[in-house]
Amino acid sequence: MYTDNDLEQAVEKGIFTASAVEQFRQDALQRRNTHFADEEDFKLVSSFNDIFVLMACALLLLSTGWVLQGISAPLAAVVVAVLSWGLAEFFVLKRKMALPGIFLLVSFVGSIFAAVVLALGLPSENGFMLAGSIAAIAAWCHWKRFKVPITVAAGTASAVVFIVSLLVSLFPILKNYLSWLMFGGGLVVFMVAMKWDSADLKRVTGKSDVAFWLHLTAAPLIVHPIFSTLGIFDGQHSTATLALIMGLYILLTLVSLVIDRRAFMVSALVYVLVALTKLLDTYGLAGDSFAYVGVFIGFSLLLLSGFWHKVRYQLVIRLPASWQAKVPVIQ
Repeated sequence: MYTDNDLEQAVEKGIFTASAVEQFRQDALQRRNTHFADEEDFKLVSSFNDIFVLMACALLLLSTGWVLQGISAPLAAVVVAVLSWGLAEFFVLKRKMALPGIFLLVSFVGSIFAAVVLALGLPSENGFMLAGSIAAIAAWCHWKRFKVPITVAAGTASAVVFIVSLLVSLFPILKNYLSWLMFGGGLVVFMVAMKWDSADLKRVTGKSDVAFWLHLTAAPLIVHPIFSTLGIFDGQHSTATLALIMGLYILLTLVSLVIDRRAFMVSALVYVLVALTKLLDTYGLAGDSFAYVGVFIGFSLLLLSGFWHKVRYQLVIRLPASWQAKVPVIQ
């Protein structure tokens, strides 16, 4: 099975012309009766060997960390990070495996972050600030070497941790507003994601994959503070609150349609499920409420998925021309 990355490399080597590859893509999309930009496609698994290698890497790294943590927890994290980089040299750089690449990147950056925090003792603002900065630098080095799409999201998230920790360290009163700081960080990640998205509006290069992971990172950072502030998990289920939650979910759905990314809808889904379940419970449907909500939400999402292209077209054509130029193309 050939990937878009394989086709791009073939163009670079002169095997195919860029126009021929584009015609091939358009023909394939017409036969599938879909639009490539709207499919939000990204490479994850090319064969079962990806899963096999992932399991082997996870077993090796977890076992190594478990053995060494008895000696020194920071040392264990450093060794896991070194092993993650070494394994990536073969399975990512040589074999071009996507799923193991994602796992090894997460284990590398996560281990670097954990090593710094553990070396400094108890977690603190200064500890998270230093860990965030070093993890961001580590992610940048990993990106320069391996170009795994999720790396940019990991580095950006680490940078957000650094900035939030720095602000809390300088202004301790901000500790009471961590949710809003998280929300601000989510907006920053979202803007970075849109910058990558705007560089590949047709979504045929690796930049689209980078944007996908950035959107997946930004979504919970934006969604969680909003819905948690409404107290949906704290027993605050007034009719006004539930109506506001539904209104926000509709707004997030519209944003997802415009930017052609489903991450926001998925991130907010759990809050909507809880809100609607509690609403039905108040009307005497306790016990069956989640099933009713599941049927309603599931049918709605499937209906939207089936008519995603048409709904998005009707929405985007009503936007200003300057906005349309910054979102994925519509057919």
